[in-house]
Amino acid sequence: MGLYSLITGRRGPSGFGSASTAEEVTQGIDATHLTAIITGGTGGIGMETARVLSKRGAHVVIAARNIGAAENAKTEILRQNANARVTILHLDLSSFKSIKAFAREFHALHLPLNLLINNAGVMFCPYQLSENGIELQFATNHIGHFLLTNLLLDTMKSTAKTSGVEGRILNVSSIAHIYTYKEGIQFDSINDICSYSDKRAYGQSKLANILHANELSRQFQEEGVNITVNSVHPGLILTNLFQHTALLMRFLKFFSFYLWKNIPQGAATTCYVAMQPSLKGVTGKYFADCNEVTPSKLARDETLAQKLWDFSVKLINSVSKKNYLGFDDTPVN
Repeated sequence: MGLYSLITGRRGPSGFGSASTAEEVTQGIDATHLTAIITGGTGGIGMETARVLSKRGAHVVIAARNIGAAENAKTEILRQNANARVTILHLDLSSFKSIKAFAREFHALHLPLNLLINNAGVMFCPYQLSENGIELQFATNHIGHFLLTNLLLDTMKSTAKTSGVEGRILNVSSIAHIYTYKEGIQFDSINDICSYSDKRAYGQSKLANILHANELSRQFQEEGVNITVNSVHPGLILTNLFQHTALLMRFLKFFSFYLWKNIPQGAATTCYVAMQPSLKGVTGKYFADCNEVTPSKLARDETLAQKLWDFSVKLINSVSKKNYLGFDDTPVN
């Protein structure tokens, strides 16, 4: 799936391509037996993913930092589909306290969990630290989703085992994962302001999304767990994610309009990987334009993936041991 396919919309081996929409790739799929969590489901491709999964019958839990925006998204989804099942819970992925509270509130609903779509993110932010003292793009895009996923794993494993239905975890990454720091992940200087590049820091966090998915996939295969884990590149879509570089992106889009997708097209790969029956058992892969593609060499480095996993666990526990925000000292495994 190269540049020609992107420009022309030519379909790949899956039967879909860059011009396919989220509704098209899920046509005829019955998701009434599924419960899905979507982070950042209040706008852009996240809201479109929530809308389409709801249209196919899934019970969608929108995890959102902005509850007002989430209510607006729910209202619009219900306007289009009065039978949609949509639940809203607050989640700020840059805050361990908020992530833990979200997991607690979700568990209190006693719902199953079949799909976890780690979609939310920030992009090209000026240097700043999260409330837990971690560089914001790395904290939000990777560490937040890493912790959230770990806190929900028991429920996902239980759901997959009791229902017999394969669980699926998706990390929304980006082609920007190729533009990162030289070593891939700056383990020794994750918060270094002197070497900080808003573009490379974003690329680093998107590389981390793929490495996280690959390592979790490897662990599940070793354990024999009926859950797949994959990562996706949605494509270039002008959404609020570009808020820090909006003028630049609009300028670039003017000269490269043929490379950009609309929102229904941008949500297609996520919905395809989340819902397509043909992908049963497919795990540890990276998708773009609704087809499996090969990510960067760093993204395929199993040693780097394991190192990132260990680093993420230690980083979370180092904050926990300081008794930040009521966190206990139990290691995240």
